[in-house]
Amino acid sequence: MTDLRVRAATPDDLDAVLAFWRTAAEGTSISDDRGGVDRLVARDPEALLLAELDGELVGTVIAGFDGWRCHLYRLAVHPERRRRGIGTALLAAAEERFVRLGGRRGDAMVLVRNETAHHAWRAAGYQPEEKWRRWVKPLAEASE
Repeated sequence: MTDLRVRAATPDDLDAVLAFWRTAAEGTSISDDRGGVDRLVARDPEALLLAELDGELVGTVIAGFDGWRCHLYRLAVHPERRRRGIGTALLAAAEERFVRLGGRRGDAMVLVRNETAHHAWRAAGYQPEEKWRRWVKPLAEASE
C-alpha cells in the first residue's frame, strides 16, 4: 500500500472527518461535532491523524497526549478498506507521536460491544484492563 499517507488533520478536513465517522466509526460521543473537533485541532494540531489512499480519506485516529498520559480515540477505517494495514499504519504513527512527546503507555477507549475493534486492538498489542471502569459526566458548554 505504497500510496497510503498518514498526516495531521487541518481545519479544512474537519467536515470530511465528521462525515467519515458517521460511516466508519462505531458509536458517537458528545464532542463528535464541528465545535468539538475544531477545539481538538486548535489545541493540539497533531492529535487528529488521517490516513489517505490516493487522496481519499480511509482512516482516522486521535492520538491525544496531555503531558502525562497517551489516549487513543476514534481509530476508524472505512468498512471497505479494512484488513489492509491502514489501522496498523495509523497506530504506528500515533505511537511514534507519543514516544516523541515522552509518553510511556497508550490507552484506547473501545466500546464493549465492538468485538471487531477488540480483535484489532489485541492484534496491535493492546490488552483490556478489566480493573478500571470509565466514569463520565457531561459538562455544560463553556458559554452557558
